[in-house]
Amino acid sequence: MSDKLETRRMRYFMKVIECGSVRGAADELNMDPSALSRAIATLEQDCGARLLDRHGRGVVATDAGELVAAHFRRQENMNQQLLTQLNSLQKGESGHIDIVAGEGFVDWLMRDVMKAFIAGHPEVSVTLDVCSTDEIVRRITEEIADIGLLFQPPRDDRLRSHVSHPGPIHAYVLKGHPLASHASNTGPLKLADLLPYRGATLHRTFGVRQHIEAAQVSECVRLNTMLTTNSFSALGLFAAMGTGYALTPHVAVPQHLRGEILIGLPMKNPLLSQGRSHVISRQGKTLSRAAFELLSHITQAMETWATAAREG
Repeated sequence: MSDKLETRRMRYFMKVIECGSVRGAADELNMDPSALSRAIATLEQDCGARLLDRHGRGVVATDAGELVAAHFRRQENMNQQLLTQLNSLQKGESGHIDIVAGEGFVDWLMRDVMKAFIAGHPEVSVTLDVCSTDEIVRRITEEIADIGLLFQPPRDDRLRSHVSHPGPIHAYVLKGHPLASHASNTGPLKLADLLPYRGATLHRTFGVRQHIEAAQVSECVRLNTMLTTNSFSALGLFAAMGTGYALTPHVAVPQHLRGEILIGLPMKNPLLSQGRSHVISRQGKTLSRAAFELLSHITQAMETWATAAREG
């Protein structure tokens, strides 16, 4: 039936109902009344029902005609709603965005980016999942997620890095920890300096852990790991308890623990200074307007953060 309800004839029919006569509708449509009558006759044939009854000098819709007219109005409303929604998507006013991020980025992302973005885009919904490096890469490459934030992604032509920020891995300890005194006397620590103490580390699916393992191989050292976790918060809390040290980038340390409770001790191994935090998307994927705007917010915030870190 939808193929038979040809839009042009339907509009002619609606104009006839509106005007109450074929001649009046023909005048408004600037067409010959006989041509309009033939178009209505064809529509009635397609519908298999009489749509108009003569009433004095005019016409009125039959019961079947009222059904057809109601259907057309609903269809027009739905079309208008669709166009409005599409226009809203194009303007970035609505839509949905999927973000995947390492846990260490969540505090910064929510505080410095999402608060302002959500306020300016109340009709845009966002899913934020905390994942390991491997899972972030999988979701981005398989186009499950739109934007990823992670530490040192692997080399992969399917990934596009929009901005990156140096993320050296430091040993975080309590201010009064013996390693703090050792570092103040000797400067950057070697991994061997950590051997007398217990440490916390992430699972191997995280880029941070992969950097640490490469550094251990280069120094022929095997660290004394007491806690292995998938939580950056757990790393910071482990060090804050005075239990030992946590090897992690600055961004991954919970903000309330930085400075006043924990201090980051630089490491001597160059492999621990080469890592960078990246904002990525799928190479070649066209992001929605809303996702593109959020990506711009994130990259600008990271560049501001990088500048502040350099100057500070």
